[in-house]
Amino acid sequence: MSITQRPELLSPAGDQERLEAAVLYGADAVYLGGKMFGMRASPQNFDPEALAEAVRFCHERDVNVYLTCNTLPTNADIDRLPEFFNMAKKSCVDALIVADIGVLMAARRACPDMDIHISTQAGVVNYLAANELHALGANRVVLARELSLEDIALIREKTPPSLEIEAFVHGAMCMSFSGRCLISQYLTARDANHGACAQPCRWAYHLMEEKRPGQFFPVFQDSEGSYILNARDLSMLAHIDKLAQAGVGSFKIEGRAKSAYYVAVVTNAYRCAIDLYKKNPMSFEIPEWLVNETRKVSHRQYSTGFYFSHHEPGQYYESGGYVREWDVAAIVEDWRDDMIICSERNRFFTGDMLEILEPGKIPVPLPVTKIYDMDGKALNAARKPMEKIAVPHRNKVIKGAIIRKIKEI
Repeated sequence: MSITQRPELLSPAGDQERLEAAVLYGADAVYLGGKMFGMRASPQNFDPEALAEAVRFCHERDVNVYLTCNTLPTNADIDRLPEFFNMAKKSCVDALIVADIGVLMAARRACPDMDIHISTQAGVVNYLAANELHALGANRVVLARELSLEDIALIREKTPPSLEIEAFVHGAMCMSFSGRCLISQYLTARDANHGACAQPCRWAYHLMEEKRPGQFFPVFQDSEGSYILNARDLSMLAHIDKLAQAGVGSFKIEGRAKSAYYVAVVTNAYRCAIDLYKKNPMSFEIPEWLVNETRKVSHRQYSTGFYFSHHEPGQYYESGGYVREWDVAAIVEDWRDDMIICSERNRFFTGDMLEILEPGKIPVPLPVTKIYDMDGKALNAARKPMEKIAVPHRNKVIKGAIIRKIKEI
C-alpha cells in the first residue's frame, strides 16, 4: 500500500448504539454480527430488520458494513447457512467475514456479488495461504495476530494488490492461536469457537500437588495466585505509520462486546491518529493527548503484541481485571442558549470538573457551575440515570458528544 493512502478504520458494533458511536466518531467501516454464525454471542447483535436498518444508516454516511460469519460451524449448523446468506444479501452488507473454507465456497455461490473477508480465525500466517484464499474468491485476509511487521510486509510483497490486508490494531488479545481455543469448552462447556467464550484465561490459577490435596501453591510470587494465561490488551496507536508502511490497508479495533463509550473513544483516537499520519506520513508522531485517550477506557495493561517481537511479554500475571479510571457522566442531546442539554448516565455534582469529548477534537474541561432540570429548577446533583438535565457551557457542543468524569473511588 502506498504511504499516501489513508488506511481504513474498522470499528466494532455490537448493537445499534455502538454502531452509531463508531460512525459518529470516525469509522470508515464497521463489523457486526447477526443472530447466528458470529464469534461474539454476548452482544445484542442484529436481527434481519435491525441489520437492514444498520446498513441503511451506515451507507447514508458512506460507511461500509461487514457481517461476521466466522464461527467454525458443525454439521448441525450447515442447514442454516442459506437463511443467513439470504439475510446478508437482502440487507446489502458490503462483505461477509468467514473463517471456514466450506463457508467461503458456499458464500461465493450464494452471494457472488459480495466481498468475502477471511477472518483472523482462519490463522493466515503466510503469503501462500493468502494467495490461495484469494484464488478461491477472498477479497481480503484478516491476518493472524501472531505476525510481526516483517511477516506482514512479506505477505504484502508476495500477494496481488487486489487482495486487501487487514490487521488488528487495538483491543483484547487471546492467549490461544488466533482465537482458536478449547479451554472454555473443556472447563465450562461454553464453545469459544461459537462465540460463547467464558474467558477462563482471565481467571486466577494455583498449582496443587496431588499428594497434598487442598494445598494451593502460587505460580507467581503472590499469595493471591497468578493469572498465567491472561493476555495484555493490544495498542498500536503510536505505530500506525509502521503498520501502513508494512502494507496493512484496514486497521481493526477489537470490541463488539465493549461499551458504546469504548467504541467512541478508541475509534476517535485512531481516527485522529490516521488523519495526522495522512497529513505527514514521513514524520508521523502521536500527540500525548491521543495516547491518554486509550487510557480513559476500560482496558488491561497494554502491549504491542507480536508486531515488533515474538518474545515481548504478552501476559499480565497480577490481575485478570480491567483498569477503569473514567466513567461516562452524560451524553449530549442538544446545545442552545449557552446550555448543554444532556442525558445523564452516572451521577455528578455541582462543583465537579468534567470533560467533553467531541469527534476529532481534543477533550475540553467542563466545570459544573450549575445543574438544571428541564423545568429550569436548580439541582445540586444529577442523580437519575437517563434523566435530561442542563449544564451551562458557552461553546457549542454537538449531539452525541460524551461528557465524562474521573471514576469515583
